[in-house]
Amino acid sequence: MPLHVDISEQIHQRIINGDYLPGAKLPSERELIAEFQVSRITIRKAIANLVKQGLVVTHQGKGAFVAEKGKVTYTLSNPLTFLEEDLARQGIKLSIQNLTFEPVTVSEEVQNILQLPPDNPTAYLQKKLLLTDNVPGCVDITYILPDIAEKFAAELQQNMTFPVLERNDIAIERVAAVIECTNASLELSEYLDVPLGHPLLVYRHTAYINQNRPVVFGESISRGDRFCYSVNQRSGASRLI
Repeated sequence: MPLHVDISEQIHQRIINGDYLPGAKLPSERELIAEFQVSRITIRKAIANLVKQGLVVTHQGKGAFVAEKGKVTYTLSNPLTFLEEDLARQGIKLSIQNLTFEPVTVSEEVQNILQLPPDNPTAYLQKKLLLTDNVPGCVDITYILPDIAEKFAAELQQNMTFPVLERNDIAIERVAAVIECTNASLELSEYLDVPLGHPLLVYRHTAYINQNRPVVFGESISRGDRFCYSVNQRSGASRLI
């Protein structure tokens, strides 16, 4: 592991442990150089790593400070809450970079989930990089039915999928989802600014419209230091306690 990465990980752990609280000023470059016995360049690279991760902010002439905002929370609730709405309530700016939008021949798994015909297992593959307050946080990978993807292509490439469907009177009746973990591939590590093999959260979901028709299958792969999921459940009124 490069020395600057090791130092940034040590500082990150201190932030997690509460040694450096949100808004607190980190030790100066001179103090960090003395503590770790490294060059100024190494310390600056270490701080740059933390800035990329959204953990630290720097102010010219003042130094480096622990970022005030913590993790982005997406609430899994009934009725369905859109990610944009959740972030807006938290005062977080969401930016979208469209990476891929093209028709592809899908795997047997995706074919079965979207109930595509065996003689034409084609769907639109879309990859989006989601940034929260300009920091990479999530890669959203979705497979969309061709008729819907082609009709709303322009909107889909600039916005999140579910709100586009809702705005065009395609009501999502339910979402089946599971949360898993994975390790960052080379591609994901580059998009999310994390080391190769870094643990990531995976939100796998299938959206259904009327008559239980699946229209979207996807995976939202996010950094655990930037995203977390909150579940809001209600007990049935007739349930006996």
